[in-house]
Amino acid sequence: MAITNFIPEIWSANILANLRDTLVYAQPGVVNRDYEGEIAQAGDTVHITAFNDPAVRSYTKNNDITWDLLTDTQQSLVVDQADYFAFTVDDIDRRQALPGFVQEATAGAAYNLAAEADEYVAGKMVDAIDGTDQDLGSFTADISDKTAYSLFVEMRTKLTRSKCPQEGRWVIVPPELTAALLQDDRFIRADAAGTTDGLRNGVVGRIAGFEVIEANVVPEPTAGVYHVIAGHPWATTYAEQIAQTEALRLENQFGDGIRGLHLYGAEVIRPELLVLASVTVQD
Repeated sequence: MAITNFIPEIWSANILANLRDTLVYAQPGVVNRDYEGEIAQAGDTVHITAFNDPAVRSYTKNNDITWDLLTDTQQSLVVDQADYFAFTVDDIDRRQALPGFVQEATAGAAYNLAAEADEYVAGKMVDAIDGTDQDLGSFTADISDKTAYSLFVEMRTKLTRSKCPQEGRWVIVPPELTAALLQDDRFIRADAAGTTDGLRNGVVGRIAGFEVIEANVVPEPTAGVYHVIAGHPWATTYAEQIAQTEALRLENQFGDGIRGLHLYGAEVIRPELLVLASVTVQD
């Protein structure tokens, strides 16, 4: 084997770390990974069981109590998404290039894998609540009139009515909506918050109890209209794994091939902990 410094296990870990460094919708804190477990191949299924809440009743001394029979529901998280990268490194290029260019290429691959995963997870969230009671419909954020704040207040009310925990709420916005927020004194910028410890990827500040995350991958169903989603990590579960990374000597040229396979899947298991608005930003 001509490739003496390639250790698949180490490369797999590094690629996954780079991937998680760039995830937005699929990052921990926006989704949960409670059911990730061990993923061996595309098509693996994680079965998620939930039970109904027992009723609370008034107690009368010396009277019999009523017993509830717990019932369960089951959802499935299917790891049915599979993306890969593959590139070649010619021996001449390897000899003439600066050290580290292969690692740089794999970091770029991780970024592109993250973009695909984020698009998928965002789509799952939208599909789960589009047209439901958790869909606030159309909203126009006017930068000059500072109307963006009222959107987040309405989102906050909807989630609170849905018994969403106060701690851990997030909202993901496009750069255009961030620009509107920067004009409003009620928006607390991350660089003015006094600490950046534990911030999620893309965090730019806080507003109305939400951690505001800026992303370039916010769904845009029609030009200039963005599906802005707010929620809590309990709503969506996500699982992923770099299932395989390989380096192999190419048969028909003087060079090596490097490839990797990313397996993942997501499921919205508590849609009431998400809220959606179709937002247009105008100057």
